[in-house]
Amino acid sequence: MTQSYFTPRVFTFLKELADNNDRAWWEQNKDRYIEVIREPAKVFIEDFGERIQAISDHFVADTRTNGGSLMRPYRDTRFSKDKTPYKINVGIQFRHERGKDVHAPGFYLHLEPGGCFAGVGMWRPEARVARQIREHLYEHPDGWKKATRYKRFTSVWDMMSDDEGDYLKRVPKEFDPEFEYADSLRLKTFIAVSKLSQKAVTSPDFDAELAKRFKAGSDLNRFLCEAEGLSY
Repeated sequence: MTQSYFTPRVFTFLKELADNNDRAWWEQNKDRYIEVIREPAKVFIEDFGERIQAISDHFVADTRTNGGSLMRPYRDTRFSKDKTPYKINVGIQFRHERGKDVHAPGFYLHLEPGGCFAGVGMWRPEARVARQIREHLYEHPDGWKKATRYKRFTSVWDMMSDDEGDYLKRVPKEFDPEFEYADSLRLKTFIAVSKLSQKAVTSPDFDAELAKRFKAGSDLNRFLCEAEGLSY
C-alpha cells in the first residue's frame, strides 16, 4: 500500500478525547471519529483479512461496526468506578471463527497515544477454558516451550507480566508446583504483547510488519486452540 491506513490524526483525536471524555464533546466530534478512525479501520480490517488467512484460515477479519473486529468506542461502566463513557484507545481483534467475544483466541491491535502494541493469545478466558489450557500445558510442556520460548517468538513477543494482575496466587493444587513451567500454570490471561511505535503504525508498510509479527506469534494461538479443541 502506498498510503498509510492510520494517520497521526488518530492519536490527535484520542488525546483530545482523553481530555474531553464526555457525551457533549463526543456528539460534536463523532463525525471526525468516523472519518479518522472507524472508516480507515474498516478498510484496514478488510485488506488485512488476506494476511490473517495466510496465517490461519480459522481467524476472521470482520468489518461490521457492531460485533466485528473493530471494538466499539463505548465503555461498559456498569461495574466500574470510572464512569467516563468512551475508550481512549482503538482495539481491533481478529478472533477465532468459533469465538463470540474478546475472550476467544485472537490476534489483536491496540492503538493508544504512547501505548500502541500488538497482541496474540487469549484474554481472561472463562474458568473452564483456562483449566483446559493449564491441563494441556501440563501434559504438553514441549508444545508450550515451542509456542513461547523459542527465539522466533521471544525476539518479538513478551508474555504479559504480573504487573497486570493476571496471575493466580499459587499453582492450582492439581498440578506439581515444581513443574518446569509452574509460573505459566498460574496465568489467568494467556497473552503475549509486542510494542509498536506510532511511527510504525502510521507507515505505509505497517500491514506487512504487523503480519510478520503475528506470524512469529502464531504458535501461541495454535497451542491455545489445541487446548480448547479448536481447529487452527
